[in-house]
Amino acid sequence: MADEFAQIQQKYAEEAQKRVKPEGLSQFQKLEQSDNDRLRHLADDVWADHAALDAQPSPLNPGDRPKFLIAGAGIGGILAAVRLIQQGFTADQIRLVETGGGVGGTWYWNRYPGLHCDVEAYIYMPLLEETGFMPSHKYASGVEIRNHLKAVVKKYQLEDKILFRSQVNTLEWNEEARHWKVDLSTSRGPKGQEKGSLSVGAEFVYLTAGLLAKPQVPKIGGVGLAGFKGDMFHTSLWNYDVTGGSSEETFPELSKLAGKRVGIIGTGATAIQAVPCLAKYAKELYIFQRTPSAVHSRGQKPTDPAEWKASIASRPGWYDARNINFSQSMANCLPEGAPNLVDDEWSRQPAYRALTGDPEFATIAPEQVPAMIGKFLALDAPNAARARQRIKDVVRDPATAEKLTPWYPSWCKRPTFSDTYLETFNGAHVHLVDTDGKGVESATASGIVANGTEYPLDVLVLGTGYSSPSSDGGDPAIRSGVKVIGRGGQDLSERFATEGISTLYGVASHGFPNLFWLGVAQSVINPNQSYVLDVLARVSAYIIAEGHARVGDGSKTQGRVAVEVDTAAEQAWTLHILQGAARFATLTVCTPSYITAESGPANPASMQSVPPEVLIRSAKRSPWSGGLSGFVDLWTRWRDDGKLVGVTPSVA
Repeated sequence: MADEFAQIQQKYAEEAQKRVKPEGLSQFQKLEQSDNDRLRHLADDVWADHAALDAQPSPLNPGDRPKFLIAGAGIGGILAAVRLIQQGFTADQIRLVETGGGVGGTWYWNRYPGLHCDVEAYIYMPLLEETGFMPSHKYASGVEIRNHLKAVVKKYQLEDKILFRSQVNTLEWNEEARHWKVDLSTSRGPKGQEKGSLSVGAEFVYLTAGLLAKPQVPKIGGVGLAGFKGDMFHTSLWNYDVTGGSSEETFPELSKLAGKRVGIIGTGATAIQAVPCLAKYAKELYIFQRTPSAVHSRGQKPTDPAEWKASIASRPGWYDARNINFSQSMANCLPEGAPNLVDDEWSRQPAYRALTGDPEFATIAPEQVPAMIGKFLALDAPNAARARQRIKDVVRDPATAEKLTPWYPSWCKRPTFSDTYLETFNGAHVHLVDTDGKGVESATASGIVANGTEYPLDVLVLGTGYSSPSSDGGDPAIRSGVKVIGRGGQDLSERFATEGISTLYGVASHGFPNLFWLGVAQSVINPNQSYVLDVLARVSAYIIAEGHARVGDGSKTQGRVAVEVDTAAEQAWTLHILQGAARFATLTVCTPSYITAESGPANPASMQSVPPEVLIRSAKRSPWSGGLSGFVDLWTRWRDDGKLVGVTPSVA
C-alpha cells in the first residue's frame, strides 16, 4: 500500500509539471479587455432588452445621494440589500448598480444548456426561508435560480431601485460631507452602444463583484481564436442563435447543431453540464481537454413536498441550520451523533477541507506543514481511487477512460458531479482530444490544432472559464474595476499592494469609512459561495445598523453617520489570518488551475529566495483557516457580545 501511495504521488507531480507554463495567468486574456473586436464582443450582453430598459425611469440621476449604493445585483448585491432591509433600513434608501441588463450576476450571464447549481439547492438558493420557495429539484436549474432571484428582488421592492447597464468607476470619500462621490459610466440605446457618465453621492457603498465575473480565453497560435471563421461563443454567454433552443429552457433543443462539427475547449464544471447536451444534437463533437475533472455521481431527484415540509423546511431557522450542518460535515467537525443533512457527494469529499479550512488545522506552525499535507493526501486517497474507478466502470474504451482520469488531489480543482458526462464518451460521434496538459496549440480559419493535428469545426464553444480570484490579489477594488480613494487621499489598491490586505472579517478596512465588500481575502471560503455571501452581508448590515443605533438619535434615517473599522481591530484580525495561513500550503502540491492561479507545485528552493515581506503580503490575503462554521461561530459571538468591538461609529 505504501508503494502504491508513493507511486500515485509521483504521478500527481509528473502530471502537474506537464501543465506548468511560465506565462502563468498571462496565458489567458479577459474577453472584455481583449484588443480584438471579435473576442471583446463575445462578452457583450446578449440578454438585455435594451428598448425596455431605455423606457424605464432611471433610479439614479445626476446629483442623487441615496443612503446605500450597492455595486452589483448578483446574489451578493441582492443579499446585501435584503439584509440591510431586515436590519430596519428601507428599500427606498437603497440603489443598486449593475453592469448587466438584469439581476442574478453569474446566473444572469450563464444560461448554457444543462446548467444547474452543483451545491444542493436547499442550501444554495438564498432566502428560501424568507420567501417560502421550495426548489423543484435537489439541484436547481439555472432558469429556476434566475427566476427565484427576480422574485426576491420583487418581494423586497427593489425592482425599480436598480440602474442596469452601468459600471461604478471611481469612489472618493468626502470627509466634510461624509459621503462617497461616485462616478459611473452608463450604456443606453440599441445594444447599449450609447455611452454616458453619471455622478452621484452615497453615504454607504458596497462592492459585490463575484468570483465568476470575468470570462477568459487562452492565447493560442496560428490565426488565434479570433481568426476562426466558424461560429464561436463563450459558455458564459451562450449563443442560441447558433445552436437553436432558448435560454428559458433547462434542456433546450439545440436543433441548429444537426449536421455540424462542434468543438468545445475546456472540461471544467461548465463543460461537465454542457457536453452531454451538445453531444445529443451535434453530428460530431470534439472535446479539447487540458486537465480532466474528477466526476462524481450527481444523484439528482425531484423535491418531495412531504419530505420538504416534514424534515427539510420543518422549523424556523432550518436554512441556517442546514448550511452550518453542511459546513461542519465538510470540515469534519459535525457534533457527535448529528446527522449529515445534505448527504451528497460534496459531503463525501473528506479532504476538500484542505482548501476550505477546518478546526483541526486552523493554526499550524510552518514546520508542521509537510505532515499536514501528508495527512490530507492519505485522507484523499480512497476518494480519489473511487473517482478513478468510476471512470473505468462507465467509459467503455480503456484509452479514453485513462485520458479522462484526474491525477491530482481533490482540493486542487473543484470536483464535478454528473450522471451523464462520462457516459457521453461512449458515443461513436464523441471524440476526446486530450492534449496531455499542454492545451490547444493554435487555431486555423477552419478549426483547432491540438497535438499537431487540425480538427475542422463548424462551431467552437469556449468553455475556458474565468479569471482566477488570485488575479486581483484579494483587492475588491481591482475585482470590481473601481478606483477607491478613501480618507486623506488613500488609494485602496495602492495601500493593499504596498502593505497587504488588512480588514475586519474581510468586509471593511480602516481609512475607508462606510465602504463594505463581499470577497474572499480575510473572509472565508466554502463550496457553497452563496451562503458565504449571505454571511458577509449579515456581518456588514449588522455593523452598519448597530453603528446607527449608537450615535445621534439612533434612527436609521439620520444622515452624516460614519462607521469605520479601528486600526487595532483590523491588525488583530489580520494576525488571526496570518496565524492560519500556513494551512493553505496544501495548494503547493496542486496542478495548475483556476484555484492555484495557474501555478504548479512549489519548489522549496525557489520559495527561499522570495523576500519575507512578499510572503507576508501574500499570507495576508488568505481566508479564515477554521472553516465556514467556525467563522460564523466567531462573528456571532462577537455580535452577541453587543459591544461592537473594533468598530467606531460617529455622526457629525
